[in-house]
Amino acid sequence: MNTTLSYLPSLLAGLSGASSSLLDTVYGRSNATSTGQNAIQSLATAEKYQTQEVARTGQEPAVERAVASFTQTVKSATSVAELLANKQAMDVLLTANGLGDQKDYTALAKAVLTSDLNDPDSLANRLSDTRWKALARTYDFAAKGLSSIQSSTAITAIAKGYAQTVWEQRLNEATPGLANAMTFKTIASSVTNVDQILGDPTLRTVVTTTLGIPKQIAFQSLSAQEKAITDRLDISKLQDSRFVENFAKRYLMANAQADTANSSTETGVTAVALHAGGILI
Repeated sequence: MNTTLSYLPSLLAGLSGASSSLLDTVYGRSNATSTGQNAIQSLATAEKYQTQEVARTGQEPAVERAVASFTQTVKSATSVAELLANKQAMDVLLTANGLGDQKDYTALAKAVLTSDLNDPDSLANRLSDTRWKALARTYDFAAKGLSSIQSSTAITAIAKGYAQTVWEQRLNEATPGLANAMTFKTIASSVTNVDQILGDPTLRTVVTTTLGIPKQIAFQSLSAQEKAITDRLDISKLQDSRFVENFAKRYLMANAQADTANSSTETGVTAVALHAGGILI
């Protein structure tokens, strides 16, 4: 009996309906499914214990120190310029408002936060990343000065937002994409047009990953990007909580599959070559 190709039944098992095969293992498909299912379970757990976990995070010494320093800076500031010049305060403000990934761009932050929102040509109104405009609108420093951020309500909201973000960052370290899924579920119902998706990094990531739209779409025209999404997604369905729930789960599965594929491609090709006795060499 010729045993040279005896591995083929195992290698091709997936094509004949078997639950697992060598290719599944080599390319991580089984692992991706398991990881995705674990991510979905983690999402349910995180949502169940979110309130108490965020509160606990807010009581951690490092978080308390950051918030206390921010509060003191806000209350003692005599001008918007003075407040925005304080890097630690700016870090807390941006992190709490979902812009922690932009905290190194202090000049941009200052320019956006002092923009005149009534001027359509102001920086806040021109940036494609809609998070900046939302932040500028929340505090409207150009029109209100420090009054909008020095209130106890604003400071409390920022403190909670900061603790929330720190907690979410830890979730992401353990389960990549989990924070994106949670944010998506929170804000999906506010989306009424495709440009809102394209203008928000989290929405863009969740939607394009779930729909299988490659990242390179960002280099195409705006109309092409809009069409890529609207051809695949009925945006009105984002008003349906059940649809949003399922979409978030699909994102976690797709994200796990993409991560597994990226990390295993090189290893997978090598493994198949070795197992095939040099067929691929």
